[in-house]
Amino acid sequence: MPATIALPAELVARIDRVGQSHILAAYDRLTDAERASLLAQLQSLNLEEIPSLIESYVRHKPSFTLPAGLQPAPYFPNNPAASQRSWDQAGARARGLELINSGKVACFTVAGGQGTRLGYDGPKGCYPAGGVSRKPLFQLFAEQIAAWSRRSGHVIPWYIMTSPLNHDATVAFFTRHNFFGLPAESIMCFQQGVMPSFDMTTGRVLMSSPSEIATNPDGHGGSIAALHKSGAITDMKRRGITTLSYFQVDNATVRVIDPAFIGLHSSPADSSAEMSSKMIPKAYPEEKLGLFCSSGGRIEVIEYSDLPMELQRERMPDGSLRFLAGSIAVHVMGVAFVERLATDPAFSLPFHRAEKKVPCIDPATGARIDPAAPNGIKLERFVFDALPLCRASIVYETDRIEEFAPIKNASGVDSPESCTKLQTLRAARWLRSVGIDVPLNDAGEPDCTIEISASTALEPSDLSSARLPRTVPRGSSLVL
Repeated sequence: MPATIALPAELVARIDRVGQSHILAAYDRLTDAERASLLAQLQSLNLEEIPSLIESYVRHKPSFTLPAGLQPAPYFPNNPAASQRSWDQAGARARGLELINSGKVACFTVAGGQGTRLGYDGPKGCYPAGGVSRKPLFQLFAEQIAAWSRRSGHVIPWYIMTSPLNHDATVAFFTRHNFFGLPAESIMCFQQGVMPSFDMTTGRVLMSSPSEIATNPDGHGGSIAALHKSGAITDMKRRGITTLSYFQVDNATVRVIDPAFIGLHSSPADSSAEMSSKMIPKAYPEEKLGLFCSSGGRIEVIEYSDLPMELQRERMPDGSLRFLAGSIAVHVMGVAFVERLATDPAFSLPFHRAEKKVPCIDPATGARIDPAAPNGIKLERFVFDALPLCRASIVYETDRIEEFAPIKNASGVDSPESCTKLQTLRAARWLRSVGIDVPLNDAGEPDCTIEISASTALEPSDLSSARLPRTVPRGSSLVL
């Protein structure tokens, strides 16, 4: 049967005006299904911005200029009684709990990634990350949310940003697991946007096939627009949510809700409750963490690849790194601030340029191209670029063992093995704080593998009322 979906003349004119007529080179040979798919892709893209993107990011490679007067960002120390910038932990926690218990806090997970680097075929949030139980990342977060919902007396909503790569698989996973015991209506999954990938020589939009534009997710900074476009912000306002606890899907030990952090963020004396961040002290200068810095009174994150290494190696008189505060992609965001960013063009986030190998076709011949070297430019936005747009912002230091066990690589640093080790170190610390004996090896590390479920404890003080063994057997693998 011949194809019947005609090509709109207005769309042809728009594509011609932006110099991308090759996108339609094979249109006459496509089936109706292929035509419909390509037209839907085109309608989802902002075609008119393509020339300026090519000019700014393809023909010219943006150069990073170090902001004038750059200083390390001030931060609230993990120890509230520290000699520098002490703070009222009890008061901050009380403010945070008031917001949580009044139903004004929701969780937001950025979960658009696949488990490819882990050798896992599926959404990264489905990856088995429990150190002993092998519970998937989504379940580890769901159990925390369930525990906080029970404590607060309110169902805490959970917003999850997926990508076109994994949206259907993510939704199916939650459905198959009965939403891990959470009410289905309290979980909202929505897709982030995509950007076309560009040929780094010609600036032409790359094609994955004659009927498909090569695209890439628009980065975690795309979450701002996606929250608005998906209706998530409207849903939050309907529920009375004012505050979002933001975290990324690959951090197995993140505290999905932290009352003290939320309270610090919402303190009128310290922040305008727009966007605040957690940091950990960098372990060594070359550690690949973005750094919280201050310029002109504004907090911003400078990527580790952009900050000169001589600055990253500077030391304080006590030997600590001068630029110390490493970003772990954990934030608290005001819903009103997110809405302003999403709807006011004056607050749009910049793009970042990445040179990548992008499989594509030759649009003239349809021949497949599998590049051996980078051939494409991908553009994405980073959510931390919203920080300088805040009227005020705070940075709060957390503990690496307590809250940073990312799974990014199949082995080595930030791997499943290192994640399991950090889960055990945290569990051992918590157990020893309530007098439970944990065996150690010759290196002084736990000689066992331990995982503490969120249904047992969200923090060490919860263990005092839990039914636990007085001693952990040496060499054991234990879920409590």
